Amino acid sequence: MANISSEGILNLLRQVIDPDLRKDIVTLNMVKNLKVDDSSVSFTVELTTPACPLKDKIKEDCINIIKKNYPAVKDIQVEMTSKVRASSASVKNSILPGVKNTIAVASGKGGVGKSTVAANLALALAKQGAKVGLIDADIYGPSIPMMLGIQQKPKIYQDTKTAKMVPLENYGIKLMSIGFLIDDDAPVIWRGPMASGAIKQFMSDVLWEELDYLLFDLPPGTGDIQLTLVQTIPLSGAVVVTTPQDVSLIDVRKAIKMFMRVNVPVLGVIENMSYFIAPDTGKRYDIFGQGGGERLAKEMGVPLLGSIPIDPRIREGSDKGKPIVVDMPQAKESEIIMNISKNLAAQISINNINSALSKVEILIDQDN
Repeated sequence: MANISSEGILNLLRQVIDPDLRKDIVTLNMVKNLKVDDSSVSFTVELTTPACPLKDKIKEDCINIIKKNYPAVKDIQVEMTSKVRASSASVKNSILPGVKNTIAVASGKGGVGKSTVAANLALALAKQGAKVGLIDADIYGPSIPMMLGIQQKPKIYQDTKTAKMVPLENYGIKLMSIGFLIDDDAPVIWRGPMASGAIKQFMSDVLWEELDYLLFDLPPGTGDIQLTLVQTIPLSGAVVVTTPQDVSLIDVRKAIKMFMRVNVPVLGVIENMSYFIAPDTGKRYDIFGQGGGERLAKEMGVPLLGSIPIDPRIREGSDKGKPIVVDMPQAKESEIIMNISKNLAAQISINNINSALSKVEILIDQDN
């Protein structure tokens, strides 16, 4: 039996593939703090997101391959940690320098539950250990203050150079909304440039500090605010929310095509109000049709991140300021949303890694 060495262990770990990133964990620079002696091996695997859906599989693969090739090793300690990697877009982002990934949550039309999905996604990412912020970019219909149960006004932080608003916080995420700055019953009667200016201020004049993910809950459609966002900062990607019925899918296609036209990666589609399970019989009812989100995702060549059923508890949680992910973490719907957040985090990591590897390949080609 060959002597155990750090080099030998690393060579074995090159066979452990991250199923999402499709690269081995050594090439991806995930293996840290490797320590080896005659009977024990310990190291850390640093994942690209705390919301990695395949964390347990990667750990199990590491342990099994070492046991198989070095049976004399009696103690194998694998610590699983994470460090969210910044998208290549964030390097160019001087407005939000501490934010690693910026994600637009959009819809082609209103009434599909986009804000509910955005709030629960942000909370799900935070529950898994990520630093998360959420901007309510729906200037004319801000709903995040009610959904997250916040009624306070932002405070101002001032140093010798600048004065910035401090985002409000609840349930572990940072928040900003025009709803924090106006009375509940006051309509926002602004022309497009004023609304666009407010969105810019929510980025440049707010003290966001360090965040792994900053989500933007966009208004429906493809108007001024969407264009302002994509022109102001380089987005890491966009998520599009739909319902199964055809009238929703028509508008969602337009939203997806808009992001593609301005070179924003579409991270996936989320089908909301997908089906209803009768609590008394357990029978499933496809109230708004069936499979629309999946067909659209295949047609547009983007992932289907998941499907969320209709459940009164989701609506009730939003109305009382306690989204279901926080209020009922054991509910099946919460589990579904948590899995969608993991799929989203995986897509962000895939895009970031592929973008970084492409840049390396371009540099190598230029040198040759």
